[in-house]
Amino acid sequence: MSAFMFKWIKTKHLLNIYNIKNQRHTCTSIADNKSPLSGIRVLDLTRIIAGPYCTMILGDLGAEILKIEKPGSGDEARKWGPPFIEGTEEATYFLSVNRNKKSICIDLKEGRDVIYELAKKSDVLVENYVPGKLKNMGLGYEDISKVAPHLIYCSLTGYGYEGPYTNRPGYDVIAASIGGLLHITGPKDGSPCKVGVAVTDLATGLYAHGAILAALYQRMKTNKGQWIQCNLLSTQVASLINIGSNYLNTGKEGVRWGSEHESIVPYEAFHTKDGYMTVGTGSDAQFLDLLKRMQLLKLSEIDKYKNNKARVENRNELLPILREKFRTKTNKEWEIVFKGALFPYGPINTIRQVFEDPHIKHIKLVQEMEHPTGKKIKVVGPAVTYSYATNKVRTAPPMMGQHTTEILKNILNYTDDKIQTLKKAKIVQ
Repeated sequence: MSAFMFKWIKTKHLLNIYNIKNQRHTCTSIADNKSPLSGIRVLDLTRIIAGPYCTMILGDLGAEILKIEKPGSGDEARKWGPPFIEGTEEATYFLSVNRNKKSICIDLKEGRDVIYELAKKSDVLVENYVPGKLKNMGLGYEDISKVAPHLIYCSLTGYGYEGPYTNRPGYDVIAASIGGLLHITGPKDGSPCKVGVAVTDLATGLYAHGAILAALYQRMKTNKGQWIQCNLLSTQVASLINIGSNYLNTGKEGVRWGSEHESIVPYEAFHTKDGYMTVGTGSDAQFLDLLKRMQLLKLSEIDKYKNNKARVENRNELLPILREKFRTKTNKEWEIVFKGALFPYGPINTIRQVFEDPHIKHIKLVQEMEHPTGKKIKVVGPAVTYSYATNKVRTAPPMMGQHTTEILKNILNYTDDKIQTLKKAKIVQ
């Protein structure tokens, strides 16, 4: 990424003037040389989680995100509540992945020409419709590339554009089911469980964000756009990492382990006097340090616990001893005992405890801003920091269609009369 940013600063003026006619397309966001993607404009035709998460990350890095929404209803996640912002019908779910964006409502079918004109003056288009839907409206990659060959066009789907599942709608939990994640998640000998947040969606958004940055970097050398395809199922299968490798290379089937780890012992959430404490010892030195601190050093003299391979083979004898010991103290007491330990440890926090955690407060990860409704809202800011570049929360998630007039006027130079005509025809809102 550092090479990307260095190259970006040197060639930024080329990106600001480049389009298919070599005419300047001005970004309406305030220029910021410290933002890696300042000067980049993204047409965001995504809804729900994976796509909006991807474009939010690009927005944090300084790109101008034009969120294209359906007139009358907008992004489905706007209605995914309760909870809502107090006194409004704005879902807090929507707030989590839509900061740093401008909302414009366009009927994709009737307003196709408006999308074309915006595409000519943009660098990236991101969409997450079922394969073929946008093509039927004249907005598929082949159609857009004819009017904007410089555009990076990124499609996020459930299953990709080939294969028997192509036309199925894709949701996180379904891709996680088909892709094996639910099979390996949950208590031992219990029912499969989904993860508490949509991790397959989030991982797909992260894959897409990285692919878009790579395509923008490549365009500096080729002056050509391209089509990027990401999908939930491929992301999920790729995310099986060691569990997938175990099966492919040894035929070993994955199973549910609860919070335990099949290849490392101890490595689990231990029940304490007042909650749970998660501890993992990935090396023999860490295990020895754990025994010293728990006053169980005699266990280190037993051959079947001396190395990780032996501990894995004898887990059913070792773990009950550790579990019984963990129950003798509270989480706070164990944190005092473990302070400065070689091994990683941490309590299982409630969400309240997460945001009250002194470390989370110290790094100022949570940020407050004013929503367009006038209400104060809080968001979790970017997880990545740079020594030079800016990666930050700039604007609150928009109201539906909040920037329609601004975008049509400032980017497409539409007259007031033309905008009113489009509104009366319900092409834009």
